[in-house]
Amino acid sequence: MPKHEFSVDMTCEGCSNAVTRVLNKLGGVQFEIDLPNKKVCINSEHSVDTLLATLKKTGKSASYLGEK
Repeated sequence: MPKHEFSVDMTCEGCSNAVTRVLNKLGGVQFEIDLPNKKVCINSEHSVDTLLATLKKTGKSASYLGEK
């Protein structure tokens, strides 16, 4: 499964909880959230565009950093 790294503008637990919520709702993902560095690593067969759109549903700015 490809592993993708994203930068997400998270500042608190609430932000990381929002990311957890939208990714769990999407399904088919395994992920790690690095709150201090504002990064989310996602293992998924979903396209990068799908993952990015899902992360943006949190209302936070998100960008794709590349495969890990």
